[in-house]
Amino acid sequence: MRHFTPALVTAALAALLAGCGGGDEVTVPPAAAVVTPDLKSSIAVIGDMPYGTSPTDTAQLLGNPAFISAVNSDADVSLVLHVGDIHSGKEYCTQAYDQSVFEQWKAFKSPVLYTPGDNEWADCHKAKEGGGVFNATTGQIDYKTDASANYLSYAGGDPVANLNLVRSIFFATPGKTSVGALDVHSQAKDYDTAYPSDSQYVENVWLEKSKVLFVTANVPGGSNNNTDPWYGAPTMSPVQALEVANRSAANLRWLDTAFKRASDNGDIAVVIQVQADMWDQDGASATHIAGYKQFIDKIATKAKAFGKPVLLFNGDSHTYRSDNPLVAAAPCVVEPSSGATAVACSGVTSVSATYGSADAYQNQPGGYNVPNFHRVTVHGSTTPQEYLKLTIDPAANAANGADAFGPFSWKRMPKL
Repeated sequence: MRHFTPALVTAALAALLAGCGGGDEVTVPPAAAVVTPDLKSSIAVIGDMPYGTSPTDTAQLLGNPAFISAVNSDADVSLVLHVGDIHSGKEYCTQAYDQSVFEQWKAFKSPVLYTPGDNEWADCHKAKEGGGVFNATTGQIDYKTDASANYLSYAGGDPVANLNLVRSIFFATPGKTSVGALDVHSQAKDYDTAYPSDSQYVENVWLEKSKVLFVTANVPGGSNNNTDPWYGAPTMSPVQALEVANRSAANLRWLDTAFKRASDNGDIAVVIQVQADMWDQDGASATHIAGYKQFIDKIATKAKAFGKPVLLFNGDSHTYRSDNPLVAAAPCVVEPSSGATAVACSGVTSVSATYGSADAYQNQPGGYNVPNFHRVTVHGSTTPQEYLKLTIDPAANAANGADAFGPFSWKRMPKL
């Protein structure tokens, strides 16, 4: 990058003034050519919280204000990312609960960039979340209700209705963050008019900070991209099939948009924020995560073409993990127990039991070789609660490692 010193600028101005009387024309560099490096910034990344072990367990919810206060006490933090799941898969989906979390988040001093998780919409149909169960005899749904025949979960746990509920609370103003009114580019406004249904995805946004483009995509975890039949029915309903198809296509187009913006704007890196751990088999067969491969393919292709650092944050599997699942046999670290210092994945038996392989690449093989990619799974659900402090230094260029990559470095911050 060319630097314009005060002497150079003075000389250019003198030449320009001299030329005003009809002498030789002087070309002055446009203002946009003088680039002022962005300052460092720090971001708190959280997810899968607050969590309860049952519909009546409110310990983390009641403790959430203290956790928020702890994050606020970090004067470096200027943005909060929440990667989804604002309650556990054993709690009911209710308007009152969603609203209570939103009201708590208003206490954050920094804007909150949030992407919905499966527990607050895609999995609300499940009986353990107060939804219901498909009755093979009647062919109808037996909804979970209270003694007064009221649904335990909003709209009987209907996922589409619950996603719209989440949108109405956390994304009430398209083009703004969930909390903090920070301007963002929302797919609700910035969509390809050839696909008008994309305008419903107000939760998909991008913004730029420290010359890094941040993009969110609504990819819920735990349910094979939401293709496990709702209410345990034998097959997906037409409504569910349409939801999956429309959202998946919108997400893919949104990733295209984000990478194009990053390239056009000369950004130095991209951060992708989704809820799903797209490599976590969660004790099931490999087919259970097959629905995520379309997104992995897209990210791999776009990251490779971008050629600069791409960092993915996800939640869903709850255990802190740092790796590159787009390179076979890449180094991987994971916390062996809640809050413990991360160690090599190959040395932790529980990782293989959950993932099917300590090397996540093996769970979604696809001939990938994308060394400019890194993934971090955020610690969640269990105590100690913690946030990940992500620091962006545009002047840095760290090797792809366990706690740093390109302009990024990160540190786990146990709090409660």
